[in-house]
Amino acid sequence: MRLNLFWATVQFMTRFPVPQKWAEGAEFSQYWRGVPCFPLIGLVIGGLAGLISLAISQFGGGMYIGAMGYVLVLALLTGGLHLDGLADTCDGIFSARQPEKMLEIMRDSRLGTYGGIGLIFCIFLKALAVVELSYHPPLYLLALLTCAPIVGRSTVVLLMYAQRYARENGGMGSCYIGQISSSATLLTLLGGSVLVMILGDWQGLSAMMVTLLVIYGMGFYFHYRLGGQTGDTLGAAIEVGEVVFLLVMIWK
Repeated sequence: MRLNLFWATVQFMTRFPVPQKWAEGAEFSQYWRGVPCFPLIGLVIGGLAGLISLAISQFGGGMYIGAMGYVLVLALLTGGLHLDGLADTCDGIFSARQPEKMLEIMRDSRLGTYGGIGLIFCIFLKALAVVELSYHPPLYLLALLTCAPIVGRSTVVLLMYAQRYARENGGMGSCYIGQISSSATLLTLLGGSVLVMILGDWQGLSAMMVTLLVIYGMGFYFHYRLGGQTGDTLGAAIEVGEVVFLLVMIWK
């Protein structure tokens, strides 16, 4: 993979100040080639958010403020991109309309009732899961907090590979959905699995497997309701993947 494509992927998926010249020459239609970097991006995002969360909780803020700090830093580092996708997906799916109308609702920039509820549940579930995991030693807790974004960004490939883009005209998700190759998909899942195994051992890896099943089910459901996937459903899958991984780790 070309280096400019890597930086274009970082620029697209995060709010890191990547100089524009580093990503020059990377065509939007080729962005899918940067998907194998998703686990690495998750590693950096999760590591930074986890470190800040631990610093807050260890130096007087307490576990609850530390947990909220983790969620806030994740949102800031991604510009809320995936949370926006989750909200739009909830607004569309739970409207119980025809697929065309659902897709129209999902494109509306205004936040609806179901989108607001989805955001509230996602944020609080993620924060409360971090609180419940806080009994672990600090280093292992940091490893788990780092793993969650890795898992979310690795498992989302299940909504890209061999999937149909739900809209007739292209959007942000069109460069990924139905475009990614089988080798890139396997490389992404393998890379994510290796990182999770190193950081979270067999328990983390088994939690990732459960998350894979949940995200696969989500992809199947979205395809049934919408006729395919969109950039919003990809964002929703990343957020749900993070939450599911953390929740499964509570029960380990």
